[in-house]
Amino acid sequence: MTVAGAMWPHAVDSNHDRWRKHAACRSSDASLFFPSGSTGAAIDQIEAAKAVCGACPVRDDCLRFALETNQDDGVWGGRDEIERRRLRRVWREGDRPARHSVTV
Repeated sequence: MTVAGAMWPHAVDSNHDRWRKHAACRSSDASLFFPSGSTGAAIDQIEAAKAVCGACPVRDDCLRFALETNQDDGVWGGRDEIERRRLRRVWREGDRPARHSVTV
């Protein structure tokens, strides 16, 4: 699956969480997005969480929030912890707002 165009600034916008009221996960159990581990049954849980994100109209806003606020755990914006670490590293290395097209 390819998701295009996650873009985020260095500073968090004061209105950064307005997107939450439109999030597809609002009616989901929050624990789905915070699996215990990254192997075995957790893999299925991560994929289920990403499926919810896949249909979310504010997925990019959620990912931006997670990156800007250094959310280390869980699935945010359709990205797991490892994927977000990679995005954050590229962003920091470039020392500029980044635009990424990531293939998962």
